[in-house]
Amino acid sequence: MKLSPIGTRRLALALLGLTVAAALAFVVMRSGPLAPTRVTVVKAAEGRLAPALFGIGTVEARRSYLIGPTVAGRVRAVAVDVGDSVKAGQLLAEMDPVDLDERSAALDASVARAGSAMAAANAQRHDALARKELASVNARRYVELGAQNFISKSAVEVRLQEQSSAEAIVSAADANLAAARQDQQRLAAERAGLRQQRANVRLLAPADGMVTSRDAEPGSTVVAGQAVLRVIEPSSLWVKVRLDQGRSAGLAAGLSAHVVLRSNPGQTLTGKVARVEVVSDSVTEERVAQVSLDHRPASLSVGELAEVTLTLPTTAQAVLLPNAAIKRMQAQTGVWMIEGSRLRFAPVRIGQTSLDGQVQVLEGVKPGATIVVHSEKDIGAHSRIKVVDSLTGVGP
Repeated sequence: MKLSPIGTRRLALALLGLTVAAALAFVVMRSGPLAPTRVTVVKAAEGRLAPALFGIGTVEARRSYLIGPTVAGRVRAVAVDVGDSVKAGQLLAEMDPVDLDERSAALDASVARAGSAMAAANAQRHDALARKELASVNARRYVELGAQNFISKSAVEVRLQEQSSAEAIVSAADANLAAARQDQQRLAAERAGLRQQRANVRLLAPADGMVTSRDAEPGSTVVAGQAVLRVIEPSSLWVKVRLDQGRSAGLAAGLSAHVVLRSNPGQTLTGKVARVEVVSDSVTEERVAQVSLDHRPASLSVGELAEVTLTLPTTAQAVLLPNAAIKRMQAQTGVWMIEGSRLRFAPVRIGQTSLDGQVQVLEGVKPGATIVVHSEKDIGAHSRIKVVDSLTGVGP
């Protein structure tokens, strides 16, 4: 049947409309809200993981000394400056002794006088002992004579009374000698304490080290316990590193460490974890470890920041996946797995994590499974997907 011109025109318009509708539907299905979600995938494979922990640390001294007076006073002299190396027992600074020297001289005189008093008391004791011995001899002789009725009873009693008096004088001499000895001991103890105070005026280095701070100058007045100088032992320098509590599994003393100082980012220093602190920081949610260095560089400075990487033991053979593939869904940890043309959320149990973003999957994924790593938007079990090499630079 031959169409009229009007019918031909209507048919052409209908075909054109169908073509436009099909093109529009194609565009919507390819690039619109109904388009498949582009994803990148990875094949699950087995391997061994070399996990590590990373943290920022500060160089600190394990042994640091605050050198200051035990009593308040004025600084007379400071003999060293920041950066100077000192030896144990070296004079670092000296405080003004005020009247300690005069008081020490006065106590020396008092001790000498106490010694003279003790010598006098000792001589008196010897004299009393001699008098006692004579009184005892006389008393015995008079008692014998009285027993033979050669002398009166009253004469005997006089000699016995002289003996008792002599014994009392000896006891008094003993007491005076003991008091003089105690007085001398007290003065000697006071002199020793004063000499110790005088010695404390001289601020000496407790060990070989280096001066890191000079906190007072000559003429300054400081209180007891206030630091005039700060000294550290350079051999005791280590790095105090802080690690995220949530990523600190496996942290233990003895782990190998690689330390990069901010002052020399091109050099990696080796060391090990010397100690793990038993108290964590509850505010920053960090654990603290102390890392000792195998070789201390000459340019190492206290307070310098350092990047610390701790190497954990290599894990056993297991499935390894990129960390980006691990998702959380309804309080479950898992991955999106592609099975044929369908998506399935597979719960997994993960283990260690490496610094390069690899995660050890202990359960839930078998080798060879296709796992979604990245998606351009959230996906679900019924999402339409399109596997691409990269989400960047991919056309619709």
